[in-house]
Amino acid sequence: MRIFDFLLQYSESQPGKVLYQYKREGKWWDITVNQFLEDAGNLSRALLAIGIKKDDKIAIVSANRPEWNLVDFACQFIGAVSVPIYVTLTEEDVAYIFQDAGVKMAFASNEELAQRCQKSGAAVPGFSGVFCFDEVAGFPQFRTLLAHSGEVSEDTLSLQMKSIQPEDLLTLIYTSGTTGRPKGVMLTHHNLASNVMACVPLFPLSQDSKSLSFLPLCHIYERMLSYLYIALKLSVAYAESLETIGENLKEIHPNLFCTVPRLLEKVYDKIVAKGQELRGIKRALFFWALNLGLKYEVNRDLGFWYNFQLRLANKLIFNKWREALGGQVKFIVSGGAALQPRLASVFSAAQIVVMEGYGLTETSPVISVNRYEEENRRIGMVGPVIDGVEVKIAPDGEILTRGPHVMKGYFNKPDLTAEVMDAEGWFHTGDIGEFREGKFLKITDRKKEMFKTSGGKYIAPQLIENKLKESLVIEQAMVIGDGERFPAALLVPSFDGLKEWCRIKEIPFTSPAGMLAHPQVTDKFNREVEKANESLAQYEKIKKIKVVPGPWTIEGGEMTPTMKLKRKNLMKEYAAEIEAIYREA
Repeated sequence: MRIFDFLLQYSESQPGKVLYQYKREGKWWDITVNQFLEDAGNLSRALLAIGIKKDDKIAIVSANRPEWNLVDFACQFIGAVSVPIYVTLTEEDVAYIFQDAGVKMAFASNEELAQRCQKSGAAVPGFSGVFCFDEVAGFPQFRTLLAHSGEVSEDTLSLQMKSIQPEDLLTLIYTSGTTGRPKGVMLTHHNLASNVMACVPLFPLSQDSKSLSFLPLCHIYERMLSYLYIALKLSVAYAESLETIGENLKEIHPNLFCTVPRLLEKVYDKIVAKGQELRGIKRALFFWALNLGLKYEVNRDLGFWYNFQLRLANKLIFNKWREALGGQVKFIVSGGAALQPRLASVFSAAQIVVMEGYGLTETSPVISVNRYEEENRRIGMVGPVIDGVEVKIAPDGEILTRGPHVMKGYFNKPDLTAEVMDAEGWFHTGDIGEFREGKFLKITDRKKEMFKTSGGKYIAPQLIENKLKESLVIEQAMVIGDGERFPAALLVPSFDGLKEWCRIKEIPFTSPAGMLAHPQVTDKFNREVEKANESLAQYEKIKKIKVVPGPWTIEGGEMTPTMKLKRKNLMKEYAAEIEAIYREA
């Protein structure tokens, strides 16, 4: 199976159906399946006409929009290899990727990205230039390419498409990585198609269903899902931006959307902040419902009285949550990082099922996922392994996987490939985990991120960081203590949450720096840490904290594009603060 076969099947069965929706100048526009297929075919013939050949690398540097998919499928039809690049990457990283991949041409969405691509391509032999999705002075608009489509016949394109094999390289995705240079993950049509076909039965949706898409298409998670939507014959609407998701949800009324935990945390925090603004009986009812939701457990009956209250809470309070998400959301898929269990509990209680999954770029990406039905879903775990995928736990706890989903290797990096792929074909994920109840995979930490205190105790920082971030006044956290006597933490405040807390406590909010020095605020952070410590073993408890203004961002070099901490960068940036924590201990 080639990925574009899913599109061809969609076109044969429902040619006039809306495939993509996008919003421009305040209006939503539709693109039908056949319209998209025709445009992709014309663009692929144009690429052939200007000399693009099978296995040539073509960069796509753009935020989500239908043109992104158009270039992707045009590449697929002729066997060219797409190289998606995050719009947030530095010029240095973009230049490295262009040179490492040997990019032949690039598509960029706007002037800033086009100029970045032009600079990066200048040093690459055979680089032919940059085409823009927007109209930008000094750069050809990508639709000007279509003038060349008539130079190649449809029969020639058809023969080219027939020559593409499932094992041919589909895409080269450079992982952002928390350390070192990005690595190009080689994924074939078969890698991704096997993942798509294994996930199709897990989405209980009719063909009338619609998804709202806002995660970056350059990340494997949203990329695979975009193919899955086509296989399921759904319609996909692209959010205008991360800032407009709330508005777009109400306009589109999707049946599902896929997210990362950080965004779901922000949704939850906004809902709770609105609850804090309520007064009297309305406020009491809101937090009564919220506390019921936090107690919710999947596949466990908490008794008649709890069930009665929860039904009432859904009618009085949680119905407004569902309306805020467009009123039609059946479930949310979460991946990319560990989800706080309380979020899965409260949304599930509100009749919005959260299906948390697990995977990596190198595994196309899904390894396991919680199912929609309760018997195959557990909060705090990442679900059963999907069909066709093998998983075993190594003696040291590392999760190993094998199957058609595993990459061909790292481009130009046979030595690094050999580090993660053993002789029996097992890919070493770098994650530590275990199976619960015989089938539910649970991730406990990243192998490389675990550290040992001077007392010889191993600390899994991610679990503790997630506990700390449950506080409404803590936005980000990094647990430290490698080789030290005890674990400590750097904390970044949620200033929105802190402002609200100060308002309730009638503490005048002066400035971020001023508030962090306020004795009552300092005491609040200490109490939040003590609350998180209650569920931790003695050797895991956070003994000291340093609250820093932050925020930690992709642009600042503290976060990867998939919102993981760049721990080495943070350790360097806060070296003085960390030294003070342990020097004063």
